[in-house]
Amino acid sequence: MVPAEQPTLYFLGVSTGSSSIQRVFPAWAAELGLDDAVLRGIDLPVGAPAEHTRRIVEFLRQDALGVGMQITSHKISVGTAARDLFAQLRPLATLMGEVSCVTKGPDGLHGFAKDPVAGALALDAIVPPGAWAERRANAVVLGAGGAGTALTWCLVRQERGEDRPATLVVTDRSRERLDHLASIARQVGPDVPLELVQVGSTDDTDAVLAAQPAGSLVVNATGLGKDLPGSPIGEDALLPEGATAWDLNYRGDLRFLDTALRQAGERSIRVEDGWTYFVHGWLQAVKEVFQVDVPTSGPAFDRLSDIARSVR
Repeated sequence: MVPAEQPTLYFLGVSTGSSSIQRVFPAWAAELGLDDAVLRGIDLPVGAPAEHTRRIVEFLRQDALGVGMQITSHKISVGTAARDLFAQLRPLATLMGEVSCVTKGPDGLHGFAKDPVAGALALDAIVPPGAWAERRANAVVLGAGGAGTALTWCLVRQERGEDRPATLVVTDRSRERLDHLASIARQVGPDVPLELVQVGSTDDTDAVLAAQPAGSLVVNATGLGKDLPGSPIGEDALLPEGATAWDLNYRGDLRFLDTALRQAGERSIRVEDGWTYFVHGWLQAVKEVFQVDVPTSGPAFDRLSDIARSVR
């Protein structure tokens, strides 16, 4: 890795060159007055050794013009394998056991977990405040990794009062990830019933969906469809009648969304991709790294979202 020659926000992911942020960031930088700043991607495959993650964080710490880093697919690895390289982890990063955004202070690196913040903003745009209290449906989160855990925090935290799902159902192949997610759910929203399902195939996940009440929220938080090919559900899986199907991905083969779209008319499925989540997530990183005011709603946010969409 070659040190930066101008203020650089690094982007650690799996296939960073394919991300829309490569085109969006320069447009946002011009709008926000960050004309000298650039974005540079760093790719690591899923499951890369921990020492590779540490090497990247060490590089950022030593790079004078590396102003920060946004992490998409290696958040837990950065939060665990490189924990000792940080001067400070913010409370949400400590709670989640992950780092999605890195900034630099006079004392060194600071780690943030921004997925819960971005997830809450996107969730409120997709499921308007008050909707849970009205319909008392379930939320089904497919995947207990970093994104699924962050979304769990968004859905069950006690500050939301009655505006929470009747039951939160989470599926994953890993019992360890499910247990970690459960420990966070029980800290922030112990009064929301939690159902953990370890799955070994799409048939297992399809059976979970078949048991959900009408109007439930179903979220693909597995990364399948972007970081890795495939879908957490079968092509013939039936989503709950009147469900909202939300894929946290916005690019890739998006097979989960394809399955939902085929049922949209007949079963009244509302289909959402990960674009709003993407916009909020990146704007939160820009806000922290460059210390600029970034709107989360209203005309100013809409303008940044429109700018992003026009170049995506």
